[in-house]
Parts: sequence; structure tokens; C-alpha cells
Amino acid sequence: MNKISQITRRNIFDILKIEEIWWAGKLNETEFLSRIYDLESMPSTDSRYENAAGDIWQHRINNYDWEDDWVFSDARFNLLNCDDASLLNFLCLMIHPMVRTDQKEVERITKVLNDNLYHDEFEIVETTKISGRPVFSGKMKFTGKTSIERKSNEIKVIFNAEYVSQQINLMESSIETSPYQAIGVAKELIETACKSIFKSRQEEYNKNWDLSKLMKETTKLLKITPDNISNEAKAASSIRQILGSLSAVVQGIAEVRNEYGSGHGKDSDFKGLQPRHAKLAVGASSTLAIYLLETHEMRKDS
Repeated sequence: MNKISQITRRNIFDILKIEEIWWAGKLNETEFLSRIYDLESMPSTDSRYENAAGDIWQHRINNYDWEDDWVFSDARFNLLNCDDASLLNFLCLMIHPMVRTDQKEVERITKVLNDNLYHDEFEIVETTKISGRPVFSGKMKFTGKTSIERKSNEIKVIFNAEYVSQQINLMESSIETSPYQAIGVAKELIETACKSIFKSRQEEYNKNWDLSKLMKETTKLLKITPDNISNEAKAASSIRQILGSLSAVVQGIAEVRNEYGSGHGKDSDFKGLQPRHAKLAVGASSTLAIYLLETHEMRKDS
């Protein structure tokens, strides 16, 4: 079931029309649409042409006898009722560097889109760059004090590394659209955090360690027990147990992910990993990574 309502969709389309924001940017319409749809396999509404590519060319380039906003009501694209991911792909393409080069215009359109998507708890965010220009993806907003988004931003600040920022953006944006990918990146985030701590402390780690062993050695390296806790041995054991449980969640779901994607034959009732599985893995890995990195920052001179 779609979460982006028809009201939101109509509002966006109306604003684009009223403010004369040309959806295809510097591309012609067939070039734009071909980037996200297979026009040659879509039917034509004009009997003289075999497919959508033909009739769009005829009525928008050759004759120019369709309205400029025709795409928003065309049943083949069904932008009023299509799944959320397809709509977001369309909207994000509107502000892609291949479509628009004026950064102020990109910022203006992004604001228009986000001002409307906000009500349905979606947003369009920068996820990477091409030749220094931002590329955007649509994702659900996470609200609340312990949201995945907030934790991810904390990790970016601590790491201060472009690669990690890109991985976190990928992890966040994949939760709803590709849970399998989000879970894989969640596991890699913990591995990256642990290995970064070893590297920062100029200590060596074994590249053959699995996640469980890597976690165990990282907690040893950090001497995780707070100095002001009495009965230190017991506290250390409890904290290690908590950290071990968090890493076990990510490790376990990653193993399930591997099994689901193993390529073995599945029966007709098979269902893949769901966004809720990805949220569990991403939430656990973010919490764990922040704890390890903050502990490292506090104790790196000790």
C-alpha cells in the first residue's frame, strides 16, 4: 500500500505546473522517461505507432499537440497511483545532474518536493555526487530521539570520511526499497568501525577474523568498562554481553540475508526480507558503531 497519498502527488504536480517547473529539464521527454521506463515495451495510445516511444515523439516533439503536463495523467506511468518507489525515482530524476545543472533551481525544486512529501513522512536527500553535483534518492523520514537518521549523522561526524558517509546514505535509502542491501551495509558498518579503531590506534587485526571475533578484540582494545563502576569484572562482563548481543543481531540477520539470496530454489510461498528486518539490523549496527567510536574518541589518548 502506498504511503505517499494522492493529495500529496496532486499538490506536487499542480505546483510544478503553476510555477512552470519543466519536469524533463534540459532533456527531451523521451530521453528523460527512457532513463526510468522501457518505453519501447510500453503500449502506444496512437494506433500509428508500436510503442510509447513512438507516440511520445509524435505528439510532443513532432506535432507538439499534447499538454506539457500530460505525463502526470498518462495511465501508462500512473504517477498518481504508482508505487512510492516509482514516484520517487521520477521526482529524483527531475533534479539529477543530467537533467538540471542550475544548482539554485535544483535547491528550489527539492524544497518544493520535500515541503509536500513531509506530510507523508518521506523526503528527498542527497546520497552521492557526480562530478561534484548532488544525486538524490527518496526515503522515509525517521523521527524521534533515537532515530536511525540521527544516529547515522552522529556516525558521519565521528568518522568524517566520505566513503562512510556514502555507505550510511546507501544504508538509509535502501531500508524500504532494498532491505537485502541495507542489511549488508549494516554489517559492513560495524566492521568498518572496528577496523578504523584498530588503525587509529596503530594496532593490527587479522583480516580473517569474522564479525564476532573482530568485535571481541575491539572491546578488549578499548577496555570498555567505565572506570567509575564498582565491581569492574562483573560490569565488563555485562557490557560485553550487551555489545555481543547487538553484533549478534546484525550477524544473524546478515546470515539470513545470505540464505535468502543464495540462489536455491524457493517455493511459491517464499517471501524475501522485509523493511522491518532491515530497520532492526540498521538500528542495531548504528547504536553499536556509535558506542564503539565514542568510546574510542574518549580513550584514544589513554
